[in-house]
Amino acid sequence: MTFVPKILLRSEESGGHVALCENVAPPRWPGPPLHRHDFDEAFYVLEGELIFQLEAQLITRRAGEFAFAPRNVVHTFANHSDVPARYLLVITPASFERYFARMADDVPEWARQPYPETTVVGPQIPSTP
Repeated sequence: MTFVPKILLRSEESGGHVALCENVAPPRWPGPPLHRHDFDEAFYVLEGELIFQLEAQLITRRAGEFAFAPRNVVHTFANHSDVPARYLLVITPASFERYFARMADDVPEWARQPYPETTVVGPQIPSTP
């Protein structure tokens, strides 16, 4: 399963205020490395479960639950389960959705605009055997 988010609302449609993406994290997906950036991310789990790291704290969120990563707070997440995890991602201010849109085979013109930098500061969340 390939990780290609569906962009539901983009920067140009919200005056740059907010973007909304529907994502599916494949089973056993290790997620991005520990990172920080200058925008907020809110995750609402629709199906399955995700594990989040916010600073040094690890939390698990399941369907119907929410996690928030404020701007400039070190964070990451992963799907360590054997089933896909579907979630909504709210990005504010908007524009990082352009990064996700660039994962598609046919990159739309709007996604070719700049998006905020992400700084990697550590590894992915280790999976437990």
